[in-house]
Amino acid sequence: MALKIFLNTFYTVGIFLSLIAGYQYGIVQHHPGYIVSAVLIIAIFVVLKIKILKDIKNTQKKP
Repeated sequence: MALKIFLNTFYTVGIFLSLIAGYQYGIVQHHPGYIVSAVLIIAIFVVLKIKILKDIKNTQKKP
């Protein structure tokens, strides 16, 4: 359970850092490759975060 909570935190930090990097390098410095990379990384982290949150929720429901 602790590993799942750690992964959830890691995914949240990864999403936040990808947003910052995508903005700084992609939009401010005009590099569209960084924007695409940031969006793909964010999409992967969001999918993994949803899966782990569902797993945590199902684990807590079981008696």
